Amino acid sequence: MDADATIWSALQIKPEPPPGGEDGAVVSVTHRSPRFADLPDEGLSIAEAARRSGVSVDTLRYYERTGMMPSPPARTSGGTRRYHAAELDWIRTCTRLRATGMSTERIRRYVELVREGEGNEAQRLELLETHRAEVVAQLESITENLRLIDHKIDVYRERVARGDADGLWSTPR
Repeated sequence: MDADATIWSALQIKPEPPPGGEDGAVVSVTHRSPRFADLPDEGLSIAEAARRSGVSVDTLRYYERTGMMPSPPARTSGGTRRYHAAELDWIRTCTRLRATGMSTERIRRYVELVREGEGNEAQRLELLETHRAEVVAQLESITENLRLIDHKIDVYRERVARGDADGLWSTPR
């Protein structure tokens, strides 16, 4: 297995299983993700990869430039980037980590640990568990805030239904 395949395998990118499919397959450079089974062997251009992954071309270039990709995408003899299933799966993972508030620095650190190879799995686990704990705390806070909103909605519904909603949070004149 070449170095890039080892890196991608170490990331343990697990694609969503297809309906009724098998879960848990590790994606590597040589493994086709069920989500991207229709990719041509030569991969996708950066524009096609952006469209398929739901991020902009600029974001893909940023991920590559800032070290957020485990390895750069393959290139044609003319230098054009070609994205394969492993890269698209990582972009999806990276996008979701960012959506949950993981900093680019922390993602880069995770990728650096993977590039270093075996022996630092405990550090990778700690990084992911720390982020998970932060996301859980955010969810708890959001849930508490949602309870307040639900309470306010209930009060307004009740008062509107009774016909005495006037005066709710009115400012004095």
